[in-house]
Amino acid sequence: MTSPGPATELDQLILPAIPPVHINNGQISALQVTDNFHRGTQILGRFETSGLAGFKVSAQGRSLRVLLSLSLDERSVIGWHDGQAEAASLLPRLVQVRSQGQLRQCVLLKGKRAHARVTFDLSPEEIPDDGLICVELLDITEGDGVSGELRQAVRGRVMPDGVAGVRLNKVVFEEPPPADFDPDTLDGLRCEQSSLISAGGLVNFNRQGARVLRTGMFVVNPVLKDTFGSSGRITFRLGTKAEPASVIPATWRRVNSELRWMRHATRKLLGMAAPPVKRVFSIRDGNMGGPEERVDGNVTELMLPSAKNSPYLVIMGSCLGAMPTLESAATH
Repeated sequence: MTSPGPATELDQLILPAIPPVHINNGQISALQVTDNFHRGTQILGRFETSGLAGFKVSAQGRSLRVLLSLSLDERSVIGWHDGQAEAASLLPRLVQVRSQGQLRQCVLLKGKRAHARVTFDLSPEEIPDDGLICVELLDITEGDGVSGELRQAVRGRVMPDGVAGVRLNKVVFEEPPPADFDPDTLDGLRCEQSSLISAGGLVNFNRQGARVLRTGMFVVNPVLKDTFGSSGRITFRLGTKAEPASVIPATWRRVNSELRWMRHATRKLLGMAAPPVKRVFSIRDGNMGGPEERVDGNVTELMLPSAKNSPYLVIMGSCLGAMPTLESAATH
């Protein structure tokens, strides 16, 4: 663990970051403590493996909203820091995001260009007098407060040492707004943009529409006060999308009318069955029992209580060659 803070009376006094503040450079003095974290210049830095970054922030007795930007790239592999990099795993990463010793959210990341947002609030009581706010990333298999049932369920489904090489691009500290815009419905992509869910990370934050669940699972994160989902229950509308017709001969692909017909027929055939929900876990408490769901044609509506103290992990069943999608979420 390293700290650039003053060690003697002759050292320069380190001033805290004063919210609202965007920190996107690892050389800034407000980044006081690091553990398994390599500081950057164009970004805050990169996690060698599970570790933390501690920031000195002048909260002045106020609540703070913390926003993180995380991402993966070609260096996000095990052993990148010592030149012994292993080949990138095809499995997704399931990462805990903790602050002040408490689990705040979980992030599911997959692919070389996946980006994720994390948002949580800290109360004045959670911020010490010295203003040190710690952001910690842990693999789902590490630390306490995670259900053994959950860890057993994801074994073989997620990459080991999932924090290795993850980029911390930016941290924002600001006061929570007095009230957020609270729509009744969010489409699947905006659910992930808002950090309500995490399903593998986004490449383009400007897109809207259904979110394809390529990992076969998604995380439902605790909701913030006075935001979407804080009314108590959320209904997730799940559908399916046909797999690409990759086995069609190249000469057939040139015949647009036949290709359109085949895609239409495939979607119609595969869309007859609603996507099944296999299990729902609380990250902290384990299996939540049989999920409350309703099937309407080729759509499954999954009803969940709003996550408050622990994220949930929803594991989908097989879809007979199709991919499950999150069409939208509605709060009520």
